Amino acid sequence: MNPHPHPSLQQAAQRSLWLSVAVNVVLTLLQIVTGLWAGSQALVADALHSLSDLVADFVALLARRHSHKAPDDDHHYGHQRYETAASLALGLLLLGAGAGMLLGAGSKITSATPLAPVHQAALWVALLTLLSKELLFRYMLKIASEVKSSMLVANAWHARADAASSLVVALGIAGNLAGYTWLDPLAAALVGFMVGKTGWGFAWDALHDLMDRAADADTVAAIRATLLATPGVQGVHDLRTRRMADQIQVDVHLEIDGNLTVHQGHDIAAAARLRVMSSQPVLDVMTHIDPV
Repeated sequence: MNPHPHPSLQQAAQRSLWLSVAVNVVLTLLQIVTGLWAGSQALVADALHSLSDLVADFVALLARRHSHKAPDDDHHYGHQRYETAASLALGLLLLGAGAGMLLGAGSKITSATPLAPVHQAALWVALLTLLSKELLFRYMLKIASEVKSSMLVANAWHARADAASSLVVALGIAGNLAGYTWLDPLAAALVGFMVGKTGWGFAWDALHDLMDRAADADTVAAIRATLLATPGVQGVHDLRTRRMADQIQVDVHLEIDGNLTVHQGHDIAAAARLRVMSSQPVLDVMTHIDPV
């Protein structure tokens, strides 16, 4: 399987990321200005969330650009892990942003100063943000599925998390306007928790992949079955896998008839390698022949 998507798919991925950048720029400015003017801490928190999205989009764009570089003298296995590193950066960014939102909202809730009602303009902006982020999520997830990029999928679900946080913000502002003024900073705290939780999940998964996490059991079983189905392969042992972003690196020992020539054994191993790479998301297969 070719580890590099078709150029048209790469262009679609770039367009989706730039669209996300444009949406987040507009929403961040609108939320900050309206949130400060309307006196809504929840809307300002959502604006900071959108700002973190904007930084995340630039990190994703940088990673996409570097991850498809060909192997070189310093990176013999290619640059696929740029995407994994970007996912780790995204996770840490969200984790830090969430912690900051929680601290800010907590201090506002526990403050002895009475909380003032917000202006209704904050509610309209929150609803507009909710709709924009949900539409952006659906579009980006469609592109991510076509390109088969875990980083783009993470970025799409990031947009869905934004939509969920905007829903919480809208409900908090609506409660504030109904007379429950403490609901606005409470909504800000909930947004902070959601952002932090999402960031922890992304960072934890990326960290495991950077530590050479193996492919899932179903994928390993499929690779083993493909190898065993190759004519001339009598057995398989020491099958090991490690993730390289969306691709998998495979090492395996193939058991082949010891009476065959070296040339014949090589041809069988080459055929097994090509079979696996054409049927699974495998970057390369390193084979070792054991005569039996």
